[in-house]
This record gives sequence, structure tokens and C-alpha cells, in this order.
Amino acid sequence: MQYQSQICVIGNGAIGKATALGFAQAGMSVTLLVPPSPPSPPSVPAGEAASWDVRVYALNQTAHDLLASLRVWDAMDASRIAAVDAMDIKGDGEQAGNLVFDAFAARAGALAWIVEDRNLNAALDAALRFAPGLRVVNGRAARLETGDCGKVHLDDGSVLQAELIIGADGAQSWVRNQCDIGIDYRPYGQRAVVCNFETELPHHGTAFQWFTSADGIIALLPLPGNRTSLVWSAPEHLASVLLQESQGQLAERLNALPGQPLGRLQPVQPEVVKAFPLSLIRAHSLVAPRVALVGDAAHVVHPLAGHGMNLGFGDVAGLLKAVREREAHRDCGDERVLGRYARSRKEDILLMQVATDGLERLFSADLEPLRLVRNLGMNLVNKLPVIKRTLISHALGKR
Repeated sequence: MQYQSQICVIGNGAIGKATALGFAQAGMSVTLLVPPSPPSPPSVPAGEAASWDVRVYALNQTAHDLLASLRVWDAMDASRIAAVDAMDIKGDGEQAGNLVFDAFAARAGALAWIVEDRNLNAALDAALRFAPGLRVVNGRAARLETGDCGKVHLDDGSVLQAELIIGADGAQSWVRNQCDIGIDYRPYGQRAVVCNFETELPHHGTAFQWFTSADGIIALLPLPGNRTSLVWSAPEHLASVLLQESQGQLAERLNALPGQPLGRLQPVQPEVVKAFPLSLIRAHSLVAPRVALVGDAAHVVHPLAGHGMNLGFGDVAGLLKAVREREAHRDCGDERVLGRYARSRKEDILLMQVATDGLERLFSADLEPLRLVRNLGMNLVNKLPVIKRTLISHALGKR
């Protein structure tokens, strides 16, 4: 079989689905390549319909606006989305620094929204079923060919031909490797341990974060009701210990955090704990002839700021804009069009990579002089409203 379209998206995550949906709704013909014979989701046992996904995202205004424009935001279950109205960040040591951001001071409706992976993907899947001009192909890519057009050869002999091939296939991107786009790679020697808890006291829409040199970075993100989602960026040796403990033992560790304001934490049933390795990946280019990279295929950052998914949605919005605004004589994969996309994303990606990597290096150093400097720095920034507003604007995705 040979399939022809203007756009071919490779990737089956939220970024790939949003990319395919965006181009389809813009009136272009789109092919979405997904893994062969995806397993059907397991049936939910009785009494577990309301279980909470441990994989959550802190989506900013850029992500919100994109999903709203795709008519996906309102299709999600709003009862399972929590707005982040404030952030309370703490340092470590006896003279721990403190930095607080709040939506009211930023004149924003919310700093972010905590959304479950399952909730987001369910809404995207529903929208894809009604997208005009969209074809979903189940198959495994074997070879990528570029020239006057892009061609993805599948292992069954089928060919996907398109003006533009979009790699949305994650950190180990097959598309990126086929294009010989190099990367800078730095493993952090950490894993993100994630799970959910019931809280004794209300969180009032506040996300709490502790930067510790010995135990990594601990974040408690608000979920609807008296619930919180843990994202603990723990050093490898500690992550192994945490994964061997019960969720009740994890709760006891969190109960002992200095200034922990949520009261006693109890595991959300059923108990689920997962972990994800953390690294920094910088692709040397976002584009190649007839190819554009988006999401983790283009960049991977430390989750301490919660902006990995937001960068990906920023890529989608930027690529959609570049292609929609192209001159009439240029096709979707034209070199000039792709160059505009790459330039439009360069600043945002670089700022987030430098900020997250620099903060991880700063707070992972267990040296008393550095601990003193970073705590003083947090307290100083907390007293400078102009700088705080600038930081919030970048976090919201505003220029």
C-alpha cells in the first residue's frame, strides 16, 4: 500500500496526537503512524473507575490555549483537573530559602493545571476519531527517505509519502536517528518517582517543592479534592530504596519534610508507584530536509520545573503557525518554512534547558557555601516582584 498526504506524523503520545489533530483541523491531509496492533486498554475492575493516574502534567497557558483551540481542553473531564494557584518553593538546611509565586500577583487565572496523562490522551483520541482528512496507519517504520517529498517505508512494504514528516516519537526518536541528527546527552543519575496521596489538610491549589542536595527535588502537586501527586526526582540509589518501600513508608518520609503543610498523607488506593529515568537531551537541529522534530524527539529537560510537556506543545503551536503562514508557492516541508519553525523555537527551548540544567547542578551540590548562596538567592528573588513577574511570564509561556 502507498499512502499520500501533506503531513505524516510518527508518534503515538499526546504530542504526536495533538500535532496530527492540529494539521487535520487546519484543513490538511494527515497520516498518523502508530505502533502495530496496539493492545486494548485493560478493563477497569469494579470499584476502581475513579483511580488516579500517577503520570500527570503541569500544563501552562501555552498548552491550555493550544488544546482549547483544538477543542480538546473542554473535552477532558474537568472534575479531574486541578488549577495551580500558587507555588511554594523551599530550599534546604537550617537557613532554608523560600520562594512563593501566586496567580493573583501574576494577574493570571492560574499558574498551571495538573492533568492526568489518561485524561489528556482520552480526549485527544476522541477528537482524532472525528478529525477530517486524518488517516491512522498501524505499522512499524523501517526506513526514511527524503528528496522532492518524504517517504516512510514500513516493514510490511507499505510507503507513507508526504510533503513533511514530523517526528513526535519520543526521546529515543527513530526519525531523529534516521536523519543523523546528533544529540548532546547528559544522564542525571536520577529517577522521577511518582505516586498519589490523600491529604489530611486542603492544599488550596498550591504546589509545594523542596530542593534538597542529598535527597533530590521533591514536588507535591495539587489534585482535585484533598489529594496530591508526588514527583520525587531522587538520586539513583535513593530511588531504588523508595521503590522497594511501601507507599505508606513513602508517606512517612513526606510527612517528615520541613514545613510540610498538608498534614498526614495516606496512600491513594489502589497503591501505584512508578519511576522514570531522568536525563538532558539536546538535539543539534529541530529540522532536516522534509523533517521536523517536536516534543521529546527534539529536547528532554529535567522535570523540576514541570515544563517538558509544555515545551512540546509549544513546538506543535510553532510548527502549525509556520506551516499555516507559508507562502502559496511553498509546500509544507519547504526548507524556508522549516527554518522559520526552528528559529521560532530556539529561544524558548534554550532558556528552559539552561534554567533546568543549571538549577539541577546548583541544588545537587552538597556544599555549605553553595547552600548558603542558593538560599539567599531564593529569599532575594522572593522580595523582587519585577523578577518574579518575569519568571512567571516565562513559566506561563508568555513573551
